[in-house]
Amino acid sequence: MKHIKLGLRATVRHVLLLALAGVSLTTAAQTQVLINPGDQAEQSRFAVFSAWKLVVEQALRKAGAATATVQLSTDATADLQTTRSRIHDLYVAPAHVIGSAVRYGYVPLLGAERPVQAVLVAPAGSGITSLAQAQGKRLGLPQQDSVVTYLIRGEVNAANTTIKRHFGALFETRYQDALLPCLQLRRCDVVAVEKAVYERWVAAGEKLAIVMETRAAPGLSVALRNDSKLDAPALRSALGEAMASSPALNEMGKVLALKADDFSYVSTLGYFTPRSLPGAQVVDAATVTQLMQRGARYIDTRTDAEFKAGHVPGAQLVPYVEKSPKDADYDARLDQFDTTQLGSNRAAELIFACNGPECWKSYKASQAALKAGFSKVHWFRGGFPEWRSAGQKIQSAS
Repeated sequence: MKHIKLGLRATVRHVLLLALAGVSLTTAAQTQVLINPGDQAEQSRFAVFSAWKLVVEQALRKAGAATATVQLSTDATADLQTTRSRIHDLYVAPAHVIGSAVRYGYVPLLGAERPVQAVLVAPAGSGITSLAQAQGKRLGLPQQDSVVTYLIRGEVNAANTTIKRHFGALFETRYQDALLPCLQLRRCDVVAVEKAVYERWVAAGEKLAIVMETRAAPGLSVALRNDSKLDAPALRSALGEAMASSPALNEMGKVLALKADDFSYVSTLGYFTPRSLPGAQVVDAATVTQLMQRGARYIDTRTDAEFKAGHVPGAQLVPYVEKSPKDADYDARLDQFDTTQLGSNRAAELIFACNGPECWKSYKASQAALKAGFSKVHWFRGGFPEWRSAGQKIQSAS
């Protein structure tokens, strides 16, 4: 007991000395860094991690960070969750992880010049030339947390379907190069890979064709938590110098300064509603104005509090209580939406809206109206944010 008491006293004295010396206990805390090397083979993955670890540690020391804890991750799905909880101070990760981090208050700093673009690939002459023609076919994908899979899934969802619904069978593998034998052995009809991988296969003599391609997203990038005590400009400068002097990272191309807008595409794919809705007409703010002038009813599916804070003049509040996932394969039985409030005239023109493309309530309410027999359904996908941005009048409860 005596030794324990002495140890406690020593610890207290140490803390008091730090405080008297003006040393902040929070700044003395270690900088938490997570590095996910992305879609690499096992040996390449460790080599990329080691190169980034060295670069990050050098840059942090130069930027004034006392110590750092650097963690290797091979699970982007788990990393996406940690961006929401803001556990790490610094991320080095593929675009979908950084895009999620930006959504939750991180600032992108730098990245590799070489972007990532996902493509669906089929054997040349297979007759599959579009996503529609790939319906019911066997799909080969990298592991579910791959940026390639993320991009392809997002574009398929945007086309108002899902991978599970659209394809007849799914073959998953850890590494993209394992998907080439899947095509060669006819176990897969189409596969999803990075465009750079496809180009390498074609250069080696493979007869392949692109069925669908996504837009480009940034390569491996670095993002810093916006409330970090680190000096972001100083860290950006130090990182740039360290990256430029790293032979391993030079293979990824030049160093690029990045901003939040560079991740707009990838950060919305996993969250936004589809771009179309069969049976309904997608409309913009100008069309909504015209529809309401001729008597169409505007159905606001948001909450009562949101409606009172501001809404489209003449709108009717019919809240959609959402418990189902934000996915085109959602189960409407988990939700609550009172279609009796839409009236008995199934030929009435109805406009459904909520809080923009990221809000699924109006999408699901439009589906409910179509299933209830309403024939003139207009989906205002941009919703209240688009209405406000267009400079239209807004009404509130106050």
